[in-house]
Amino acid sequence: MVAHRAVGRVRGPGQVGHLPGIRASGSATPRRTTSPDEPRPIPETTAGPTAVRAGLAADRVRTGLSTRTGYGSPESTTAVRSAAVRAAPRPRLRAGVRGGVGGHDLGATGVVAGRIAAMPAPEPTILATSGGYRAGHRTDMEFGKLLHFAVELSGVDGRRPSVCHVGTANGDQRAGNARISEAGRLVGWDVSHLNLFTMPPTDDLRSFVLSHDVVWVGGGSVANLLAVWRVHGLGDVLREAWQAGVVLSGVSAGSICWHVGGTTDSFGPELRVVTNGLALLPYGNGVHYDSEKTRRPAVHAAVASGELPVTYCTDDGAGLLYRGTELVQVVSEISHGGGYVVQRDESSGTAQEEKLDIRRL
Repeated sequence: MVAHRAVGRVRGPGQVGHLPGIRASGSATPRRTTSPDEPRPIPETTAGPTAVRAGLAADRVRTGLSTRTGYGSPESTTAVRSAAVRAAPRPRLRAGVRGGVGGHDLGATGVVAGRIAAMPAPEPTILATSGGYRAGHRTDMEFGKLLHFAVELSGVDGRRPSVCHVGTANGDQRAGNARISEAGRLVGWDVSHLNLFTMPPTDDLRSFVLSHDVVWVGGGSVANLLAVWRVHGLGDVLREAWQAGVVLSGVSAGSICWHVGGTTDSFGPELRVVTNGLALLPYGNGVHYDSEKTRRPAVHAAVASGELPVTYCTDDGAGLLYRGTELVQVVSEISHGGGYVVQRDESSGTAQEEKLDIRRL
C-alpha cells in the first residue's frame, strides 16, 4: 500500500524519517536494451517535474510531497540480518549546500600520477546514474547531460577533458566503444577505453586510470563486471583513483558497482541481489526504477530482509552525486523521474521508501 502525506518540516538527525548519508540536498537517459542492466538512448521529454522530498539535515528546509511505501512484513524477513548490513555507516546529513557543484569550489586541484589533475574538492566524488546517453542527431548516440555533469565535476579547465570508458559489463564490445568514441569527438573530449577483453591495454592499469579526469562505466552485467575486475585487481585501482580526485561515474551496472550491491538481471529475467560490489559507498543501489516494474519490489524485499542496507535508487535519467560517502544531490537530465531512498523500519520489519529532492540539469 502506498501512503502519501505532506511534509511541512524536515526532520533532523535522530528523529523518525532521518535519511542516512545525505548531506542537505540544496538545488540540486536511457532505458535498457536486451543486455542486462544496459541502457539505450531515449529522447528528452517535456513532462513536468514532480515535487519531491527535501534533504533532511536543515532545521528549516521546506518540502513538497513525500511518498512512503511499505513492502514486506516481519514474517517475510530473515531472522538474522548480516553483520555487514548492521554495520553499514549512517552518516549525518549536512545542511547548507553552497554554490558551485554540490557546494564545493571546482577550482581546487591536486596531483595525480605525475600530472596536474583537476579536483572538484578534497573529497572523492561519485556520480551513479540511470542515464548519460541520448539518441544522436547525425550519429547513433550522443552524451547526455549526466555525462556532461560528470566532466563538469572534474573541474577541467583550459584543455580537453579525458574520459576513461569502461565497458566490461557489456563484454568490451568494439561497436559500443566506437559509438562512445564518436560521441566524444562530437563534444571535443579525449575518450579512451579500458578493455579487459581479451586483455588489458597495458600492464600498468593504475597509471592508465589515474591519467584521466573521469571514469565512466557502462551498463550490462554487473555480476560479470565485478568478477572480471576482481581478476585484474581493478577494484583497488579504482578506489585509489576515487581517493585521488578522479570522478567515478557510470550507468546501470556502472552505478551499482560503486555500492555494496543492488538488484540485477545479470543471472536471468528474474532479478537477483548482488552484495559483492566495490562498496566505496556503504549503501545498496537500485537502477531503472521507473522503467522496469520488478525493480522496486525487488529492492524493497532485499532491504526488508536485510540483504541490502539502506538503498538509494534512480529512475531513468537520474543520478546520485556523492561526496565521500555522503549523498549531496540528486540530479536528472530529463524533465521527469526522480531519486529515492529505501530503508528498513525495524519496528515493523518492512522497507520504507521516500522520494528525494531533485535538480534538473
